[in-house]
Amino acid sequence: MESIYEITLLFDFYGELLTNNQKDVVRMHILEDYSLGEISEILGISRQGVHDSLKRALAALHNYEETLHLVRRFLYIRELAAQAKTANEAERVRLIEKIEAATMEF
Repeated sequence: MESIYEITLLFDFYGELLTNNQKDVVRMHILEDYSLGEISEILGISRQGVHDSLKRALAALHNYEETLHLVRRFLYIRELAAQAKTANEAERVRLIEKIEAATMEF
């Protein structure tokens, strides 16, 4: 299973692109740690319906990332920024240029 961290990042970036039902299911299952049975009771749908909605939502989140690469770019820029904090001045300038280039790829 993929990590909760990965799903949370995907949800943070692309969650608003999901249907309201999918947002609710992902939020409840991943972020609030409800079981599929608990979610089915709360939402008034079958456990299988919750499972299918969750599966479709996660597939959609991954599809958005495959197309847009926003999470990958965010993690790359964050890593460069962390390196820049401890780099010498020449290296810091090079890292900042990389960060600027990464932000211009839109």
